[in-house]
Amino acid sequence: MAGKLNVADGRTRRSVSICIVVGLSCFFYMLGAWQKSGFGKGDSIAMEVTRQNDCGILPNLNFETHHDGAGIPSEAFSSKVEEFKPCDARFTDYTPCHDQNRAMKFPRGDMNYRERHCPPENKRLHCLIPAPKGYVTPFPWPKSRDFVPYANVPYKSLTVEKAVQNWVQFEGNVFRFPGGGTQFPHGADAYIDQLASVIPMANGTVRTALDTGCGVASWGAYLLKRNVLVMSFAPRDSHEAQVQFALERGVPAFIGVLGTIKLPFPSRSFDMAHCSRCLIPWGTNDGKYMMEVDRVLRPGGYWVFSGPPINWKTNYQAWQRTKEDLEKEQNNIEGIAELLCWEKTYEKGEIAIWRKRINADSCPGRQDEPRARICEPKSADEIWYKNMETCVTPFPEVNSPEEVAGGDLKTFPERLNAIPPRIISGSVPGVSVASYQEDNKLWKKHLKAYKRINKYIDTGRYRNVMDMNAGLGGFAAALESSKSWVMNVVPIIAEKSTLGVIYDRGLIGIYHDWCEAFSTYPRTYDLIHANGVFSLYKNTCKMEDILLEMDRILRPEGAVIFRDNVDELIKVKMAVTGMRWNTKIVDHEDGPYVPEKILVAVKQYWTVGSNGPTIGLLTGRVRVESGWTRTQPVTGPGGFGSNLGPGGS
Repeated sequence: MAGKLNVADGRTRRSVSICIVVGLSCFFYMLGAWQKSGFGKGDSIAMEVTRQNDCGILPNLNFETHHDGAGIPSEAFSSKVEEFKPCDARFTDYTPCHDQNRAMKFPRGDMNYRERHCPPENKRLHCLIPAPKGYVTPFPWPKSRDFVPYANVPYKSLTVEKAVQNWVQFEGNVFRFPGGGTQFPHGADAYIDQLASVIPMANGTVRTALDTGCGVASWGAYLLKRNVLVMSFAPRDSHEAQVQFALERGVPAFIGVLGTIKLPFPSRSFDMAHCSRCLIPWGTNDGKYMMEVDRVLRPGGYWVFSGPPINWKTNYQAWQRTKEDLEKEQNNIEGIAELLCWEKTYEKGEIAIWRKRINADSCPGRQDEPRARICEPKSADEIWYKNMETCVTPFPEVNSPEEVAGGDLKTFPERLNAIPPRIISGSVPGVSVASYQEDNKLWKKHLKAYKRINKYIDTGRYRNVMDMNAGLGGFAAALESSKSWVMNVVPIIAEKSTLGVIYDRGLIGIYHDWCEAFSTYPRTYDLIHANGVFSLYKNTCKMEDILLEMDRILRPEGAVIFRDNVDELIKVKMAVTGMRWNTKIVDHEDGPYVPEKILVAVKQYWTVGSNGPTIGLLTGRVRVESGWTRTQPVTGPGGFGSNLGPGGS
């Protein structure tokens, strides 16, 4: 009996010992996690958020394009929430910093009135921009390249003005883009083939390109299948909705013009620049427009120019201009190109191609040219609202005549994750090779977590993606796919100016200040990524203004991923409760004790004058609104499109 009692006592002692060990282990684990989380700040809030939210499953978010139209979510962390009302129907295509009425108040010289002119605080709209009646989810890429629903961009002026130039045609209730252009009547592919006979596009040498005065961006649209990523821009002018058409097609573009201020890019960004009858007076203003292209063009990059005055001797009568006028214009362009040390490598028909030299050593005699005033080196990347200069941007120094100034880039896609030359040279203070590589690993991990939250990422559901605070471009690099493209935005108040690194990687992006509206139309992005945006801007401008701008540029049923500390995200969650967004806070991938959290959101579907539920275009479900009725998938040209419309079924 005593032996049995001893055995029982031994078991009891062992059980107590195990409990003590487990308890101490848990205690020290919790203590370590608390210390790792940053002095415990936000932990109590994080635990409360975790308690209220199942961070593994998001039952109240639906990322599908179902056009539910449900009411504004009622949950919030505060009883006092501002409800943002819809703007008037006339603002469906409102572009705050490119407003046509305000533009007419500014000088006409050098296209100043077509540049950014943002309204002051007391003139801003504090309401939600509505989608037009009948708005539908855009067609998926690559179908969207060729077809756009009329309801989304209800403007026919280009189909009339450019009817003989094959830009865009109106068929049934869709616009069809046959891939033509003023200078490529036989189609963009044939035009690009001619360029590719001179410019190395096939092997990944040319990856980033700039299209000035892009029209509906067919040049950029057709280059995508050759793995060339084009940043296209055009002004908001009498040719209604050029940039809006481009973005609706799923092609990178923004509203812009070569006027008085510098383009929103760092120096040495693009492998190629292009003007196809873009109506820019290149030979005037002492060559400042060509000098600006030279600033953003890489050493060894190409400038393509097609249209008047090239080959003027043959075409002057068709262009209805005098020989003398055209000859003078071409001579001016040739002279500025020589000043910039560009070498003409091709001229045939109405197409001319110049190549920028690879360094200053390959430009003998330019120092003796009296017009070749060299810009201050520091001004090359100081661009935000800075005036264009009539000076030549200097090449970075080299050690030999064969060295490419600024560093030789690898071909794409190897370029995407290779160490960028600007990091190797130390041009970005605070960014080392090791920190760059660590950043790449981190964003692959983050993207993997995002895909667990939203299974539609990288499926083609989100074509136009924006990263509002892009850093080194790690998010875009991790997401790189033919199914989507990313507009990498580097805020002008960011601690590090990293946009040059993003271009070194073969990605595209733009400088911007989020205290102002972005240079785009409403409803032009499918997915927005906002990493640390509200921590960055919390002492600079109003959170509500940034959120309203995000709502303006986000498509109905588009998604947003916020990554920030929990304090900022709770404020954001409160604000968007009144914006017709559904939201959910999710833990950091490393667990609930990390104060950085993820807030995911989906913008609800609603249009002018509609409050009840409606159902989406691409899901095959019923939709009844404004005379539109559909009960089966669309089967127009290319498998979709033309049978939709008032009374159609």
